[in-house]
Amino acid sequence: MAKAKVVGETKDAGFQFGLRKTFHNSFEEVWTFMFSLNGLNIWLGSLATELSEKQTYKTKEGIEGAIRLIKVYSHIRLTWKKKGWNNVSQLQVRVMNNEGKTVISFHHDHLSDVNQRNEMKDHWNKVMEKISKELEKKS
Repeated sequence: MAKAKVVGETKDAGFQFGLRKTFHNSFEEVWTFMFSLNGLNIWLGSLATELSEKQTYKTKEGIEGAIRLIKVYSHIRLTWKKKGWNNVSQLQVRVMNNEGKTVISFHHDHLSDVNQRNEMKDHWNKVMEKISKELEKKS
């Protein structure tokens, strides 16, 4: 008998969660916002230093990791470890142009289990709500 598939479980990357939302703001405006001090504070946290590829980071909120890749006007890939976690996860944030609209995508994988996935589902939904409120002010 086959094992029942659990939502968010992957073959090779533990558990994952993904979230996308389309905005009416311009691509450039959304990208600039996401990597502004205000945008970073919302989705990553308060940083002591600027983000730089191949460098580590730590937020005042206790999130730490390393920047794996920054592809300007496309995406950022980083490791992401919450204070108190035993595991290091991976996060990719994309900003995509879509026929005059802009899509923000969060993809979080290498989560340890379904509980951590649910925690991150709640977290990224709250983050996206805050981003939405900020971008609505600009449109």
